[in-house]
Formats: sequence, structure tokens, C-alpha cells
Amino acid sequence: MTLPPDNDVKALTHRKLLAAAMQLVRRGRTPSVAEVALTAGVSRATAYRYFPNRSTVIAAVVAESLGPVRGYEPKARDGGQRVRELFKQTFPRFKEFEPHMRAALQLSLEHESLERVGLLEEPRYRRGFRRGLLERAAGPLRQQLGRRGYDRLMKALSIVYGIEPYVVLKDIWGSGDREVEEIAGWIVDAMVDAALRDAGSR
Repeated sequence: MTLPPDNDVKALTHRKLLAAAMQLVRRGRTPSVAEVALTAGVSRATAYRYFPNRSTVIAAVVAESLGPVRGYEPKARDGGQRVRELFKQTFPRFKEFEPHMRAALQLSLEHESLERVGLLEEPRYRRGFRRGLLERAAGPLRQQLGRRGYDRLMKALSIVYGIEPYVVLKDIWGSGDREVEEIAGWIVDAMVDAALRDAGSR
């Protein structure tokens, strides 16, 4: 039997490893490279060529899970409406890939703790894609709010845009997905309205 070209073999191997990582994360794990290799039926040596550490595994998992979210372009012209649209249109994706986002949060927290005491032995996993999305959505508000007000709104929105509302509301309050989305939307409305009100009172 003729083997496919080398680049096709590499692409197939990458897909197998990524599928295995996605499967393990959906089961509630933040897998090591060795676990991903075992699940994919690939040698450890081969797996480490594609994913040298857990940070690269989780980064690939998040990219696969949230690809459509990262490419999202708001359609409304009004800044406040664009922010609301971003939350409304992308939160269903967060719901679908909640385990994968939780894994990213877990690894980020673990790495931060280990780095603080000088025990981190692998590249630190860092999150941060939400900043660009929020900027893209809320950009029209920059002139209305001024630099200080706009910066404060961006930081406030970043607290409720992502996996954090799911963690707090589900783990502490036992909320369902619909309630998480409703409360997050309510918070967004309150934040945007408060920011605009503060800017108008100056």
C-alpha cells in the first residue's frame, strides 16, 4: 500500500492527537502529552513533536473549540449593541465547549501558582483572546467614554466574558446554562449603561 505524502501523514497525526485531547478534556481531564499519545494510539516521542507540553495541548484544544468565536465580527454600529451582540452570539459556543474552557482556566491557575513559588517546570499557559474580541465589539464606545471610562468598561466586561460566569453560577449557585447567559447579559447591560451614564455626567 502506498503511504500518503509526508505532509498528509503529519496532518493526520495532528488530527488524531487533537481529537484525543478534545475527548480527554470533555471527560474532565487536563491531559498530559503522554495521556494524549496513549489515547490517540501514537508514540510519546511522536506526540511530543507536535505538542511539547500541556500548554501547547490546551492551546490547541481552545483554538479548536473557540475558532468561530475568535473570528467573530459584530454587525451592529452602536458600541453598546455590538457588545450585547458579542455576548449573545458567542455564549452558546462557550456552553458547548465548557469543559475545554474550564481545562484552560485550570491549567492557567495551576501555572500561576507554581510560577509564584518558583516550581513551574513547563512554559506557562496564558489566556487572553477575550481582550481583542471585546475591543473589536466595543470600539465605537471609546470616543464616547474617554480613555479612562473605556478602559474600565473593558476590564469590567472581561470579568463576565468567558468561562468565569459558568464557574461561579454553576458551581456555587447551581444555575443552568440559560440562567448563566441571562445573568451575564443583564450584567453587560448594567455595565454599558453605567459607563455611558458616567460619561454623560462629566
